[in-house]
Amino acid sequence: MKQYNILFLCTHNSSRSILGEALASTHASGHFVGYSAGSTPGNTINPIAESLALEMGYAKEKMFSKSWDVFAKPDVPQMDLIITVCDSAASEACPVWIGHPATAHWGFPDPSKVAGNMVERKDAFIAVMNGLKKRLDLFAALPLEKLDALSIQTELRKLAEL
Repeated sequence: MKQYNILFLCTHNSSRSILGEALASTHASGHFVGYSAGSTPGNTINPIAESLALEMGYAKEKMFSKSWDVFAKPDVPQMDLIITVCDSAASEACPVWIGHPATAHWGFPDPSKVAGNMVERKDAFIAVMNGLKKRLDLFAALPLEKLDALSIQTELRKLAEL
């Protein structure tokens, strides 16, 4: 069974992309290895995103904010899929990716911008997590081993419409 390296991109690499990385890496299918990065990474991971990732069983030491430039170097794992998860990262000029991975934009509102009590704020993060999980579940259910690169690209982009 082939494992697909998925890079989730967001501006600050502190919430949505971290959740994508954790979801992919802990996905029950075993099809994915998740990574995340940002165009202008922050210094910390949002505590709510971190807590949810830890609940998934994702290792704390793997969660840190990093620049997407890290993944454009030749000595890193080659990405099969690159998914932007916030609107600002989707419109930014991305690095040229080694191997020409399939790309898609699965945009979600920034849960860290939600005001309110802790329950309301956590619910915003859970909504993003559930949206990402739904897309990953549907993608994993495809006969991936039978799809060519163009079909994978098409399927990834169809999932953006959910």
